[in-house]
Amino acid sequence: MEAKETVTANKTKLGKAEAMELAGQVNKIVAARGKNVVTIEMKDKPSEEELLKHLLGPTGNLRAPTIRKGKTLYVGFNEEAYGGMV
Repeated sequence: MEAKETVTANKTKLGKAEAMELAGQVNKIVAARGKNVVTIEMKDKPSEEELLKHLLGPTGNLRAPTIRKGKTLYVGFNEEAYGGMV
């Protein structure tokens, strides 16, 4: 499958507003940090603070890699969480 759009994280910074906009466009967020994987269902109406905790890195920018596949947003890297996409 070919990516529709690719953004280089070190050239294009996506901050809080862009992260929240992406979150509003999906039904589920799968956020990985090392071996820890958290699945957030947007129908449960998570708080902005909870979302940003998983979407933004220490610099305040959207964590990389970030992949939007259909109505699911994958943030951070965990090979198992990506389910064979990589």
